[in-house]
Amino acid sequence: MEKIRGKIWKFGDDISTDLIISGKYKFKTLDMGKLAEHAMEGADPDFSEKVEEGDIIVAGENFGCGSSREQAPLVLKELGIGAIISKFFARIFFRNAINVGIPAIESEEIPERASEGDELEIDLEAGKIENLNSGETFEVDPLPDFMLQLLKDGGLVEQYKKKGKFQWEE
Repeated sequence: MEKIRGKIWKFGDDISTDLIISGKYKFKTLDMGKLAEHAMEGADPDFSEKVEEGDIIVAGENFGCGSSREQAPLVLKELGIGAIISKFFARIFFRNAINVGIPAIESEEIPERASEGDELEIDLEAGKIENLNSGETFEVDPLPDFMLQLLKDGGLVEQYKKKGKFQWEE
């Protein structure tokens, strides 16, 4: 799997799925492009206009808490978010992110020691993340092979489209 490289956008603790994509938009359209225009609006009203393909969200604890709204990771994917790093993810958000093809990485250190605007390079297979601004390298627990494969395939739906089955259906 190739490395992920992008600029950091920092957020604090308890970024809920409603802050990621408000329910007031979710019920008006299923068009992810239109929904993505409002991504992270509750935490940063201009986020969708500033973020670039491959950028990385770095957050505090409990990212993705709240409802099990699967549109939350989908709108972040639509924006081109390369990865999300958090001290701790709400479990259902963590799995939804992986299922749609966004790496979700837990780290206590990175949210404390990296700054907004820093550029990170992430090697998921090796479990290494380098801050290209400071030169600091962080080790994280590598994702299990089946999750890495899901990410390589672009998520659960894309994996099924490519292979005509899920990887556990041998």
